[in-house]
Amino acid sequence: MIDLYFWPTPNGQKVSIFLEEAGLPYKVVPINIGKGEQFEPKFLEISPNNKIPAIVDHEGPGGQPISIFESGAILMYLAEKTGQFMSSDPRVRWQTVEWVMFQMGTVGPMLGQANHFRNYAPEKLQYAIDRYTNESKRIFNVMDRRLAGREYLAGEYSIADMACWPWIVTRRKGGEYDEFANLKRWAEAIAERPAVKRGMAVLTDVIQRGAGMDARAKEILFGAKQYERR
Repeated sequence: MIDLYFWPTPNGQKVSIFLEEAGLPYKVVPINIGKGEQFEPKFLEISPNNKIPAIVDHEGPGGQPISIFESGAILMYLAEKTGQFMSSDPRVRWQTVEWVMFQMGTVGPMLGQANHFRNYAPEKLQYAIDRYTNESKRIFNVMDRRLAGREYLAGEYSIADMACWPWIVTRRKGGEYDEFANLKRWAEAIAERPAVKRGMAVLTDVIQRGAGMDARAKEILFGAKQYERR
């Protein structure tokens, strides 16, 4: 059994999608990041960077429990554990790793900043909005070129697609990537996978009941709380 420490964000959804795709048994442990549960000492023992997701695999290497944080590391661990969604062919395997790292180092941080400055920053800084919006479009173009003549980022459906897709679909509203035909085709095809739908549904009822973000949640997520010494 795997304990998934989770909140329905793109980084969390990468892992819930993998678990559903692989058919692994798992238990969701909600970590409400708007209430500051990510700073609780018990969670910090598992995820020292106070971020979701994290997992505890009670049947880890040698049959012993193991905890892992950072969503890219979790995907790579689960792929190795199950032998699924990361090719044994070295060339394809390293292509997969490349695109997982692309998501971790570029897609998530840049699209996240675009979202922050558009929707959550206490003041509208046009320079920041323009910078990260333009960078998002550059990222869409990189992926669009990669997907020309390819169904998936690393040739076959893999953890690379699972890593990138939840971040890309956050930009679906407003048609931000509609002009990138290959990227749009890829995004729409993955959205139709039954396991992806199940993975994306995890805890969404909680978000719907508590829709919106109040001032306290914004302070916890973006204010001084983040920088306290622990």
